[in-house]
Amino acid sequence: MKILVLITVLFGSAVMAQTKPQLISVASSSTQVWNGVTTTSNGRIFVCFPRLEGESGVSIGEVVKNGNIIPYPSKSWNNWAKGEATAQKFIRTNSLRIGPDGNLWVMDTGSPKLGEQALPGGTKIVVISVKSNQVIRIIPLDGVMKPNSFMDDLRIYGSHIYITDAGEPGLVILDKQTGKGRRVLEKHWSTTDSKALVAEGKVIHLKNGRELRVNADQLGISPDGKYFYFQPVSGPLARVETTYLNDAKLSAAQLAGHVTKYYTSPTTGGTAMDADGNIYLSDVDHLRIIKIKPNGTSELIIEDKRLLWADALWIDDKGFLWIPAGQVNRLAAFQNGQSRVKFPVYIYKLQVHARAFKS
Repeated sequence: MKILVLITVLFGSAVMAQTKPQLISVASSSTQVWNGVTTTSNGRIFVCFPRLEGESGVSIGEVVKNGNIIPYPSKSWNNWAKGEATAQKFIRTNSLRIGPDGNLWVMDTGSPKLGEQALPGGTKIVVISVKSNQVIRIIPLDGVMKPNSFMDDLRIYGSHIYITDAGEPGLVILDKQTGKGRRVLEKHWSTTDSKALVAEGKVIHLKNGRELRVNADQLGISPDGKYFYFQPVSGPLARVETTYLNDAKLSAAQLAGHVTKYYTSPTTGGTAMDADGNIYLSDVDHLRIIKIKPNGTSELIIEDKRLLWADALWIDDKGFLWIPAGQVNRLAAFQNGQSRVKFPVYIYKLQVHARAFKS
């Protein structure tokens, strides 16, 4: 599926550019809702389509020079159909990022549709070399799964891979070399939803009328590797030192004793960490981006009505914060069966003069 990419600057006034941050529209799509974007040092752009309602089509795509988005790393990886084998295809992706090794890391939830259990062998991390455009590693996650697990997102630091489980509340820590892992902070307050999601001033409900609640989702690691930050979608943001998180000898109670509340965050679509330890966090209720400094204080970066469900954020090598505004909360799954998404949806970028940090 080809998707037209538009390059436009949405604030036209030079006066405005001097007085407030300037959103730049990077790409638009008339057919798909996205939830993630990542870029390479040489300017390649990759996007993720979560396909919450089980739609067919591209899951991971690359924005190419001719103005289209093509399936990445191939059509074959993006054309899974019900009943087919799950190991060599994307079932339903939820996040992507260029890792510290320069490769593209993709989280495949293994679940064909929102609310459905993951298929055997479907939940996996897929690592793609952006030099060869080939899959170079697949890390199966069946060994750390529970019946209702939803492996949401990942970060990489040193010899570990860290994952949030948004279905069965907890964190997963993998040995990067072996791929073997263990679960921690299961059903702890820091990984368990405590309230419903709120976007654009309204509590989000599922088709059955239940409030939408999502467990551990957003995560980040400080540039020095000392702290690990994480939260349910509805907050709050918690923090724990990686020394304790990585210590397999600690009991569950001992590890839990080292977790602290770090910031009272709103319903959050996504976060990003810069090289100075600042956390950029999207507030999908008030359509804004907040910057949380290492000392725990915060400041408003931008508030704009176009930031409709700003999801997984990304900081590039030129100091831009990339913001996919996917309107996820307006999908039919959360609007009593009637989609309120207004296409095209956009990915924006905003110059925040941050130094990039890849994890």
